[in-house]
Amino acid sequence: MIQPADVLSQTLSALADPTRRAILARLSQGEATVNELAAPFDISLPAISRHLKVLESAGLITRGREAQWRPCKLKAEPLKQLDGWLSKYRPFWEGSFDRMDAYLTQIQKADTKKGKRQ
Repeated sequence: MIQPADVLSQTLSALADPTRRAILARLSQGEATVNELAAPFDISLPAISRHLKVLESAGLITRGREAQWRPCKLKAEPLKQLDGWLSKYRPFWEGSFDRMDAYLTQIQKADTKKGKRQ
């Protein structure tokens, strides 16, 4: 059984590659065959298959079998787990943005005062 931290590591590792992220973006619109997924890329079908294996190993996609076709489908659960992990850091980000906004407002007020004095 894969431990939750290992799932997170596999998900992040799979998402580290821009081709795999693009494949997931395409699959978010609905299932697709390997050929359909490969169409926008200037790489070989075996290379696309390797990307799909990484995504499948990370639990981000499933691959079915319909006659000679092997449609791929997005599985959102690992992304949901990643979002849960990231949500723990949102208060930090939001606080940082709020502090930056307050600082920028302070600078703008100071610049406005300087402009009136000159």
